[in-house]
Amino acid sequence: MLHYIARRFALALLVLLMVSIGVFSIVRMLPGDAVILSLDEFSSLTPEALAEARKELGIDRPFINQYGTWIWGVVRGDLGQSLVTRRSVTSELTSRVILTLHLAVMAMIVGLIIAIPIGILSAVRQDTAADYGGRLFAIMGLSLPDFWMAVVVITFLTIVFQWFPPRGFEPIWIDPWKNIQQLGLPALIIGSRFSAVVMRMTRSSLLEVLREDYIRTAWSKGLGERTVITRHAMKNALIPVVTVIGQQFSLLIGGTVIVEFIFLLPGVGSLTLDAVFLRDYTMIQGAVLFFATVMVFMNLLVDISYAWFDPRIRYR
Repeated sequence: MLHYIARRFALALLVLLMVSIGVFSIVRMLPGDAVILSLDEFSSLTPEALAEARKELGIDRPFINQYGTWIWGVVRGDLGQSLVTRRSVTSELTSRVILTLHLAVMAMIVGLIIAIPIGILSAVRQDTAADYGGRLFAIMGLSLPDFWMAVVVITFLTIVFQWFPPRGFEPIWIDPWKNIQQLGLPALIIGSRFSAVVMRMTRSSLLEVLREDYIRTAWSKGLGERTVITRHAMKNALIPVVTVIGQQFSLLIGGTVIVEFIFLLPGVGSLTLDAVFLRDYTMIQGAVLFFATVMVFMNLLVDISYAWFDPRIRYR
C-alpha cells in the first residue's frame, strides 16, 4: 500500500512538472504585452522604459533561465511576483483559495444531496415515472451550461425581485447566513451540473449491481428492500461513483472560474480571468498550477479510497 502511494505520488509530481512546463510555455504565446499593461502612463512607453521594465520583471532573459528561476521558486513555495500588481502570487492565491474551495465543497455537498437519492430511486424504480423524472433531470443538468444558468438567475433576481447576492466573501464560521447568501446560488448552479453526472453514474452502477447473483440471494432470504440496497448493493455500486465524484470535484474547482466572475466573488477563478485579461504571466502560471494540483491529488485520493469500498482490491 505504502509503495503504491509513493509511486503514485511520484507520478503526480511528474504530471505537475509537465503541466508547469506547458503553462509556462503557453502563456508566453498569448497576444498582448504584460509590460505595457503594467506601466501606469502612456507617456512612459519609450523603448528605454520598456527595456528597463522587462529587465526589472525578469522577462528579458532566455526561456530556460526564466523557467528555471520560476520552478525553483515553486519548489520553495514562491510562485513569483505578479507582473501587474507587483504582489506575491502565493499570497494572492492564498487569500482567495479559501473562497474557491469553500464554493466547490458547497457545490459538491449540494450535488450529492440531490444526486445520490435520485440515482438510487431511479435505479430501484426502473422504467417508472420516478425513473423517467430522474433521467430528465440529469439530461437537463448536463445540457444547461453553468454560465448560462448563472446569467439567467442573476437577471431574474435583479429584474423581478430587485435583489443581488451580497458581494465579497464571509466565511461560514463567522457569518453563516451571509455566507449562504453569497455562495448559496453559485453552489446550487455549479452543483446542479455535478449532480446530473453523479446521478447518472449512481443509477447505472446500481442497476448493474442489482442484477448480480448475491443480490438475488439476499432477496431470496427475505431481506427488506432497504437492507438489500444499503448493506449489499450500494457499497459495491459506489466504486465507479466515487471515481466520478473525484473527477467531477476537480472539474468543480475549474468550473468556478466563470461563476465567480459572474457573481463578483473574489476567488481564484475571478483572479485567473483578470490575470488573463491583463496578460499577467506569473499569476496565470500560479493559478493553473493550483488547479492542476487539486485535480492530480484528488485522483490519487480516489484511487486510494477504492480499497475501503471493496476489500478485494489490493495495491502493489
